[in-house]
Amino acid sequence: MKKKIGALLTLGLFSATSANAAPQTVETVSASLDMMWVMIAAFLVFFMHAGFAMVETGFTRSKNALNILMKNMLTVSIASVLYFVVGYGIMFGSSGGGFIGTDGFLLNGHNDQIGFFVFQVVFAATCATIISGAVAERMKLSSYIFLTVVMTAFIYPVVGHWVWGGGWLSELGFVDFAGSTVVHLTGALGAVVAVSFLGARIGKYKNGKVNVIPGHNIPLGALGVFILWFGWFGFNGGSTLAADPELVPSVIATTLMSASCGVISSALYTLLRYKRIDASLTLNGALAGLVGITAGTANVSIIGALIIGLIAGVILVEAVQFFDSILKLDDPVGAISVHGVVGIWGTLAVGLFDTANGLFYGGGASLLGIQAIGVGAVMVWTMGTVGIFLFILTRFSSIRVSREEEISGLDFAEHGSAAYELRENLLSQGNSDPSPEFGLGLIDRLNNVGNVSKAKQSL
Repeated sequence: MKKKIGALLTLGLFSATSANAAPQTVETVSASLDMMWVMIAAFLVFFMHAGFAMVETGFTRSKNALNILMKNMLTVSIASVLYFVVGYGIMFGSSGGGFIGTDGFLLNGHNDQIGFFVFQVVFAATCATIISGAVAERMKLSSYIFLTVVMTAFIYPVVGHWVWGGGWLSELGFVDFAGSTVVHLTGALGAVVAVSFLGARIGKYKNGKVNVIPGHNIPLGALGVFILWFGWFGFNGGSTLAADPELVPSVIATTLMSASCGVISSALYTLLRYKRIDASLTLNGALAGLVGITAGTANVSIIGALIIGLIAGVILVEAVQFFDSILKLDDPVGAISVHGVVGIWGTLAVGLFDTANGLFYGGGASLLGIQAIGVGAVMVWTMGTVGIFLFILTRFSSIRVSREEEISGLDFAEHGSAAYELRENLLSQGNSDPSPEFGLGLIDRLNNVGNVSKAKQSL
């Protein structure tokens, strides 16, 4: 009886819906499928922020884990609001001289593009969160938030307008399908400037020697890489903006192949260079392959994707060594190398491997030149604007935490708590007793207060 009632209710609901709904056409069904695919892709890109949080947390020390989690959570939240208020208008509003959007703020006049807005807002947050890993363990939370505001409300949207919003680079013929330059290089350039202002972590460089500061949980970092790889299928695949049965599978295939080759080449190259397969560099090799293919994922063949990924893995290893040892830019997670150097490679690779206009396909060097112009313009814009902003900000206050706060950990200094129930002695070498001032977590200090009170009562 229950089954019959359930069947009748379902049939009645279906009949009522069919009677009241507007007639379906091929166009409306196609539009619904396209929107559904873009929304699923947006969910995947949003989930990438969990991956960023895990990678950054795992590749840094446990005393800063909570601070990194809070930065990532605040980044996606702040970016979402600011992109709605001003970012989307600057990026996709009516073009003012090919440089900046001039309308569409608060989505005025764009209410029919809410789905597209949702997909774009998670991209904006991705750009900003790249900086989080590079400045980890020493930047004030307030300073990081100020930088996130500027990146998501102005700097990133202007770059996006140039390329995706009908700006001067798009008119020139610049190709960046899903964001090797727009998202990844822009975020990495912001990180370069921020790290330059901050300086290295305490103990990273001493007596001309580079000291390794290992992450506290590489398995957590590996989980983050897998999450990012998974989300990247939405990052690149959703950039088709349609459930195209030919284009989407091709984009997914090139994404998968490039990432896989990034892992293989970074593993083999570290084995050749260091006589062992380096775990952290190999994990970053997957991300290098993903960043490398992002610009040309819809424009290159699978063979082209394989080559791009193989080269990306090698470039990553050398870039990390270069920034760490030569330039002495302390980047705990390798974000500048992964998103910046490989982002440049991925953008230029379009000029080589584009099956329609690439140099290796008889298209000449014209597209390669345009890609180089775009990279150069984004470098000048991003580094210039971030540099000016941080210069002004540092005139009012230091953007770096104090020495004592850095040694005790940003979890306690910024949040009065810790991610783990652990005590670490990081105040000075050879000192086994944590300082009562800042070596104990908030709970420990409260418990100590309670113990002192009990001792007094017993007396």
